[in-house]
Amino acid sequence: MKMICAIIKPFKLDDVRSALAEVGIEGMTVSEVKGFGRQKGHTELYRGAEYTVDFLPKIKLEIATQTEQVERVLEAICDTAYTGKIGDGKIFVYDLQQTVRIRTGERDIEAI
Repeated sequence: MKMICAIIKPFKLDDVRSALAEVGIEGMTVSEVKGFGRQKGHTELYRGAEYTVDFLPKIKLEIATQTEQVERVLEAICDTAYTGKIGDGKIFVYDLQQTVRIRTGERDIEAI
């Protein structure tokens, strides 16, 4: 089993969610986060004063899936979240040691 963590632009969330549903992903955790990478921040003007926004809003998706499904999930996220501009995001894939569904006690693949 694998845990996929994807950081994407907020306006791409609905498209990515739909693409993941098409490849069989039935659930995920979505968080609103802030961060920066090569994109750094940007300068904004508010009531005549200029200020720097260092942390940009992003969406973090966490998806637990079977190892066999990882490539399809990565392809769906990459194809859908791509804009070609800096700040499109990153995807991290971790090994998932164990999963337990609290309500039923199911474990591992059955719990996903």
